[in-house]
Amino acid sequence: MTSTTPTADTPSSREFVKALTLTDATMLVAGSMIGSGIFIVSAEISRTVNSPFWLLMAWIVSGVVTIFGALAYGELAAMYPRAGGQYVFLRESMGHLMGFLYGWTLFVVIQTGTIAAVAVAFGKFLGVLWPAITPDRYAWFPQMDFTTAGTPVQLGLSPQRLIALITIWVLTWINLRGIKEGKIVQTTLTIVKTGALAALILLGLTIGRHPEAIAANFSNGNFNPVAFIPAFIIAFGSALVGSLFASDAWNNVTFAAAEVHSPQRNLPRALIYGTGLVCLLYLLANISYLSVLPLHGVANGATVMERGIQYATQDRVASAVAETIFGAAGASIMAAAILISTFGCNNGLILSGARVYYAMARDKLFFAKAGTLNRNHVPAAALVAQSIWTSLLCLTGTYGQLLNYVIFAALIFYALTTVGLFRLRTLRPDAERPYKVVGYPVLPALYIILASAIAVILLIADQTRAQAISGFVIVLLGVPVYFIWRRVESAPAR
Repeated sequence: MTSTTPTADTPSSREFVKALTLTDATMLVAGSMIGSGIFIVSAEISRTVNSPFWLLMAWIVSGVVTIFGALAYGELAAMYPRAGGQYVFLRESMGHLMGFLYGWTLFVVIQTGTIAAVAVAFGKFLGVLWPAITPDRYAWFPQMDFTTAGTPVQLGLSPQRLIALITIWVLTWINLRGIKEGKIVQTTLTIVKTGALAALILLGLTIGRHPEAIAANFSNGNFNPVAFIPAFIIAFGSALVGSLFASDAWNNVTFAAAEVHSPQRNLPRALIYGTGLVCLLYLLANISYLSVLPLHGVANGATVMERGIQYATQDRVASAVAETIFGAAGASIMAAAILISTFGCNNGLILSGARVYYAMARDKLFFAKAGTLNRNHVPAAALVAQSIWTSLLCLTGTYGQLLNYVIFAALIFYALTTVGLFRLRTLRPDAERPYKVVGYPVLPALYIILASAIAVILLIADQTRAQAISGFVIVLLGVPVYFIWRRVESAPAR
């Protein structure tokens, strides 16, 4: 009889390799955050708030919320430095059902939807360099138009979506080869794109600054708060979708905690360093935009200068700024930088997301095969499953549609995970806590209030209500799925 006991050579007995240093972990935080959002979403925010002051406030609020969240997660990550990160935090503080609901929503929409949105954005900017890469769907591929959650969906394959699919498959292949290969791509591209964003900021604040734009945006008569009435509060809250999406995925480093050197020490530091760096860059980038373009130029994603020339760029604000500085070549220069940025962002998302499905599988809450590591010590089946579902999402939605589904669901679990921090302080007061969150209990409580308030606003606002409700329904659908899955797993084998 052949023994079925796992040996050192079987997938089930392999362990993760601790290959991520503090620098790598910080680059994973920053690289997962910086994708295409900072280069695009300021246009939509500007159209919503119609004020330079509130455009910057949107990024400040998003930065504060993000950093408060990172502080709270630092304590949890130091307590549970295991593969799965936030899934583990929720499981330990609120039980297996809540952990499953997070993992379920992460797989169905949060992680995969973000990867799909960033991949589609990659195709969008490749179209700047290669005009044949258009959003027009191929006639020979099955097509279907319908409306869901009040938003039109155009099912089909276009050149932009095809490029998105190719990037997802290439990055999945790289990460199948091992954590060292994945981290080399991540750290290298994050350094390059952070440098490119810093260069854009510096150029916009120096040689690119335009007196007319500065006068229009920062004069005493224009740079002031509008009346803070309920209607504007709702509008401002809905405008935060873009800035929060651009600031999201900072928690992904916790998913790969099992592969971080000295995780109790390095995970909290990576979270704080990474989020602090990115949020500062985002605020400075928007100040740079407003130094080069008048607000209506930012809102339209166009260069509107004294010559009266308006260059439509499909919300490509950063490209408009670069074009103002470098001339016609600016759009191509910025498009190349954004391609690097989105490619690196998706590498981090693909690398880390699979670790959650691995942890779920080990708890018998996902396909068993996903709970094994291949010979390169990475969860190959989880990576492949993630790429398949993400590819399907790429065929169904545009950038804006996908991010509206993502951010509401993410906010729910960010708030719940921080509530779990308080529960663990009560339920396990003597547990080892290598790092304790600064400002406890005030800052974590404030984070819960802010995240919950933004989520409520998304439910109220006309622009985001349908997508927010759909996101909530997706979460609730996980409840029957959980009990069905547990029932199947507990059924005796025949």
